[in-house]
Amino acid sequence: MTGFTLGPKARAAGYRLRGHDTIGSTNTEALAAAAAGDPGGIWFAALQQTEGRGRRGRQWINPHGNLAATLLILPDADPASSATLGFVAGVALNRALSAILPGGMVKIGIDGADLLGGGRVALKWPNDVLADGAKLAGILLEASKLSSGQQAVAIGIGVNVVAAPEGLPYPATSLVALGVPCSVESVFEALSDAWVDAFRLWNDGRGVGDVLKHWRASAAGIGAPVAVNQDGDVLRGIFETIDDDGRLIVRTDDTRRIAITAGDVHFGATASARS
Repeated sequence: MTGFTLGPKARAAGYRLRGHDTIGSTNTEALAAAAAGDPGGIWFAALQQTEGRGRRGRQWINPHGNLAATLLILPDADPASSATLGFVAGVALNRALSAILPGGMVKIGIDGADLLGGGRVALKWPNDVLADGAKLAGILLEASKLSSGQQAVAIGIGVNVVAAPEGLPYPATSLVALGVPCSVESVFEALSDAWVDAFRLWNDGRGVGDVLKHWRASAAGIGAPVAVNQDGDVLRGIFETIDDDGRLIVRTDDTRRIAITAGDVHFGATASARS
């Protein structure tokens, strides 16, 4: 038995919860529940997942005591609109973590921490949350079409609460490393409530523009050098904005504006290095 609980807003909105100590993958569990007929609106939360995955099939390492959570949604929206739920999750996660982390000066990091706005927490396109320039949390959307014709979307969220993975090609941190004495259960409770407001703003896809406005306001690196690695091909330029479809817009040296739908993003000194 775990101590996970939904926040008061999430409970009032009718969300449900299944808490686990250890699980294979919260996303897998959510999509299996959808296939078995679950109507959605249910969180799957765990202190550890042993078969977690990140973007592009990468392994998601989740030490015991970090948060692994997935929300299952059967959205009343077309697949293109449903794909923007990752930005909804980003806005919710940013709000939850910003409320947990104490304020203060942003530290300068090797991957663009000095390019952030006024707060310590920032959103990194497409699906990461940074604290002091290091990765603190990540988001993974997975979808499946049900026999009913509906689309099920699993919104997976991982937060480094007690430890950050080691040996990564980018800086990573945890709430413990940042000096924040909070429990994984309190992080989940804050997230579940923050989701309610962000999802209402999304409004079945009709409020995507409003969600993206909030996302941009917390974005890391807008107006600064950026490098985007797409399967070995690197595009460099200035991170101009996120457009209304959620694409990263890069302005190149020859003033072209290129829309990016997927890739690994690097800021600051990392982006400027051409070796």
